[in-house]
Amino acid sequence: MIGFYNYTVILTYMSLVSSVIGMFLALGVNGEPPHPEYAIICLMVSGLCDMFDGKVARTKKDRTESEKKFGIQIDSLCDAVCFGLLPVVIGYSIGMRDICDLPILVLFPLCAVIRLAYFNVAEEERQKKTAEVRKTYEGLPVTSVALILPVVYSFHKDIGYDNFPMVYGTALLVIAIAFITRFKVKKPSMRTMLSFIGIGVAELIWMLYKTKMK
Repeated sequence: MIGFYNYTVILTYMSLVSSVIGMFLALGVNGEPPHPEYAIICLMVSGLCDMFDGKVARTKKDRTESEKKFGIQIDSLCDAVCFGLLPVVIGYSIGMRDICDLPILVLFPLCAVIRLAYFNVAEEERQKKTAEVRKTYEGLPVTSVALILPVVYSFHKDIGYDNFPMVYGTALLVIAIAFITRFKVKKPSMRTMLSFIGIGVAELIWMLYKTKMK
């Protein structure tokens, strides 16, 4: 079979599966109404998988060059879907359907893909020079939307259903610009990543609670 299917890429594949399920939930299937709140949860699951896929991959010490290059490519391709496309599908689901929303819905995935492609090129060049783990990122990592957007969405009831699409769209616009803006972001340590998980779990509990209170 074409491709690689060992444990080093399982989390990456799971991230993609979660995001695709999230898109169906956001749009509604089989006559069911849209459920953007469940799509947001799928976005968080994708973020959790992405947080550890690189660390899991590096535990395999005998990876071939082909496996390493495949890992870089498949990670970015899946990120484009999970964190570039799913957020705009959620935006459409919550009411971003006016003609003025279209530029944002197009710009967001475009900026995400540009950033991911740039990262691939930069990472390949970096790995030719050193085997050290990357310590900083350029621009806002696309995976950050898995933390930012759930926080934004958690206030949708307080903001109001009529006003929330504008707030969500503004968040997408700011994030998109941050994707391609040249600034340094320190790669999170394990302690910081655990803190992110804690924040994500708190967001998930809050999201489920607000969903139950509907």
